[in-house]
Amino acid sequence: MINCAVIMGRLTADPELRTTSNGISVTSFTVAVDRSYVRAGEERQADFINVTAWRQTADFVTRYFRKGSMIAVQGSIQTRSYEDKNGNKRTATEIIADNVSFCGSRNSDNAGQQNRFEAPVQNTPSYQSDDTSAFQTITNNDEDFGFGSAADDDDGLPF
Repeated sequence: MINCAVIMGRLTADPELRTTSNGISVTSFTVAVDRSYVRAGEERQADFINVTAWRQTADFVTRYFRKGSMIAVQGSIQTRSYEDKNGNKRTATEIIADNVSFCGSRNSDNAGQQNRFEAPVQNTPSYQSDDTSAFQTITNNDEDFGFGSAADDDDGLPF
């Protein structure tokens, strides 16, 4: 079974560090994640995703991230049931963060505070380059794997 969630967006508020009765650090925060499509005549929509971070991850988030900061979160989705103060049963769905990372530059974070829902600035990571001469081209040659050629089959399928 697989339970892996990866999101990137902006914090909707400053994260606050709390401590459990056992002395374990925890923080909960919400990330606004723009949807990848826009309907004609409408503004871009965003989803607000709740995240919880524990221990060193919680310390890291509360120390380095603020409202409007671009953040990438990798973790697992967890649901829990609880009773609200009126006695109604509720279900909460959140991401439990395993890893968090900075995204964008400090300048793009400042710009994001003015308009949190604007599409993020695309930055090219330092490991990417337009010079592809160092990369070797790999071709898919079925004969290298002992499958023969797709043209040899009666139905034209390679399997």
